[in-house]
Amino acid sequence: MSADSALKRRLRDILSDRSLKRGKIKLTSGKISDFYLDCKQTAFSSEGAAVIGELVFQHVQALRSDGSTIVAAGGMTMGADPIAVAAALISQQRGDPFDAFSIRKEPKGHGTGAWVEGAAKIPEGSNVLLVEDVVTTGGSTLRALERAKESGLVPVAILSLVDREEGGREALEATGLPFTSLLTRSDF
Repeated sequence: MSADSALKRRLRDILSDRSLKRGKIKLTSGKISDFYLDCKQTAFSSEGAAVIGELVFQHVQALRSDGSTIVAAGGMTMGADPIAVAAALISQQRGDPFDAFSIRKEPKGHGTGAWVEGAAKIPEGSNVLLVEDVVTTGGSTLRALERAKESGLVPVAILSLVDREEGGREALEATGLPFTSLLTRSDF
């Protein structure tokens, strides 16, 4: 069994314990579902952050070995924030650092008016990994993709913790970027 497989199984177990909710709930997409993963409950836990950080770090390492010069990871606030920060921390500890960034839902109303936080020292034109907690239709990630590009970043891949298997994968793959999910709804 590879470390990656063991870590994915551990992530599934932590998500099942801390984040999985059953019962009628309205999703960001507007759909009503009987299955909900509040991944922040896992990502903000110490073990969850460590597992997520390691899995995202491994993904960045794989992208780098394929020739992508990833300098940062991030996505739409709030779901991507703990994922990106955990991965950046692990990358520093492993001696192959990359930064984290966060894309606002609305531009900052004062100061620089920035859409993207943490990107001030990321050079324009830098390759980045977009991260997401859960993908349903892909709408939030598509907005993050547009905002990242407008801010001068170059998304080269997308990674989510969970794909709900409700069309998001197809919408994201239609952008031409590779999309990977660590887990899918079927895993639960």
